Amino acid sequence: MTRSLSPRVEAVFWFLLTATGYFLLASLSLHATKGADNIAAVWPASGYFLALLLLMPSSARVAAFAGMVSASLAANIYGGAPLWSCLAFTFSNACEAVVALWLIRRREPGELSFMVPRSVVNFCIAAFAASAVSAVLASTLAGTGIDFLLSWLTTVLLGMLIVTPPIVMLARMIGMNAFDNAPAGMKTEATAILTGAGLVTILSFSQSQFPVTFLPCIAVVAAAYRLGPFGAAAGVLIVTIAASLLTGQGYGPIAAIETVPKVKVLFLQFYLLSLLFATLPLAALLIGRQRLARRLEQSNRWLLQAEAAALVGHWRVDLVHWTISWSDQTYRVHGLEPGVPVDVEYSVKQYVAADRVAVRKILEAAVRTGEPFEFQGRIRRADGQIRHVKSHGSIERGRDGRAIGIFGTVQDVTETVENARILEAARSAAERVANTDMLTGLPNRRHTLAFLEKALAGARENGAPLAVAIFDIDHFKRINDTHGHAMGDRVIHRVGQRAKAALRDEDMLGRIGGEEFVCILQRSSAQAAEIVAERVRKAVEAGTAAEEGLPQATISIGLAVYDGEPDVEELLHRADKALYVAKREGRNRLRSAA
Repeated sequence: MTRSLSPRVEAVFWFLLTATGYFLLASLSLHATKGADNIAAVWPASGYFLALLLLMPSSARVAAFAGMVSASLAANIYGGAPLWSCLAFTFSNACEAVVALWLIRRREPGELSFMVPRSVVNFCIAAFAASAVSAVLASTLAGTGIDFLLSWLTTVLLGMLIVTPPIVMLARMIGMNAFDNAPAGMKTEATAILTGAGLVTILSFSQSQFPVTFLPCIAVVAAAYRLGPFGAAAGVLIVTIAASLLTGQGYGPIAAIETVPKVKVLFLQFYLLSLLFATLPLAALLIGRQRLARRLEQSNRWLLQAEAAALVGHWRVDLVHWTISWSDQTYRVHGLEPGVPVDVEYSVKQYVAADRVAVRKILEAAVRTGEPFEFQGRIRRADGQIRHVKSHGSIERGRDGRAIGIFGTVQDVTETVENARILEAARSAAERVANTDMLTGLPNRRHTLAFLEKALAGARENGAPLAVAIFDIDHFKRINDTHGHAMGDRVIHRVGQRAKAALRDEDMLGRIGGEEFVCILQRSSAQAAEIVAERVRKAVEAGTAAEEGLPQATISIGLAVYDGEPDVEELLHRADKALYVAKREGRNRLRSAA
């Protein structure tokens, strides 16, 4: 509200607000509940000033300190204190404000929040340190004893701890329009709770026949539980005002204690401190618990949404009570309505018989070793469908190291498995197309040479025999010219099929171009290779001659047995030279390389 004011007007505003409030609170404390050495039981002026320092802009602090000094001097002089004491007390109160503000800003770089337990602890530490500094200064400057020091310490400390939090929280709620946005029912409830705390305190401290000082504690705890840190701080402030005023007038169970006034004041201070430390941290912890509960609820909601989107569910087996729990998505994976009772045996029996044994072994091994596990299997859903599922999990162990539970996830991967199968089939089909000669159905040149490379490497490393036979169709150009290219293609196809049928299972036949073919004869000695190659030649000659409608076709073969050639090209070159020898010598015959 002061940001729109000029710096001078803003300084005057904070000077007057500080001076007026500080003077009224200091005067009220000095005249209401006086303890030993004319020290009030609670010094709310210190808490009021610290609250203003936390709320005001840093540019207004000089004016605020000027207002505090003026008000403190006036209140102490009005209360009858000597001039030197007035100066000493005012200086001490100013120093305590400086120390408290410095410590709070140092320990809480951001905005001090009474909703966070850590911030509450830091505020209490700063208030105690500032009160101790102030008490030492006031006692030293005023020349008083230990009783005065302890009384000052507790009085100022109570003022900061009790007054600062409700003022700061109230100001921030007003700044955020929290009261305007709050529902009417909440406002009514807050008013009723705080009013009830005040009435209970008045009832408890206006009589001394029944010692019921615990009733205000119950009222403040209720305020903390329902209204949070503000309810706790406001409730303690209300109890402090009522208890201090009534006790100072001689009413209530504390005033009825048969002891000196100093002890009565100390007992009242102890009562208020106990009430404060029992409720303000409790309220902060309750707020923290509520925030954690909201975060947990949100995390669970996100988890369920993520599980539904990813088709992933989670489950847990309690190994102590031998029970199992499923998430909603786990039920959906198994084709069941969420909430249907299931047990451990049912969960395992959902897997098809071929996978059930493996699943049991994996889980038993995981419990025995404590290692994470992963398995994939097929389940039969309640509707009869077979689905592929994948599970990951880990073992939970108790403090004694024994396994107490198994936690895991389950994912329906049926589409993934099916897509992988389709992809593999497509890949295999594409590979077959890429490696197959479309006319004959035999391996093409690329595949044949790659196969020969591997066979040659195996022969070189293992010393296994290897032979290569190259053959082509005799006078194939004449067949094409006489009968046409279509008939020539039929001849090539028929030659390839007859030659393949004559080979052994471990041999390979490929077309490397035109009417030329290569036989790769593995684990074949020179003699065995010649027998197989000759069988191929005869099979082609007999097969094409018997084929109705096809012209007679024969082949010439060049055979080369592996003899330490450094590469495929050299071995094929030797076989090719043998092929030309076969052609020169009349065709339809087999010749071996030298």
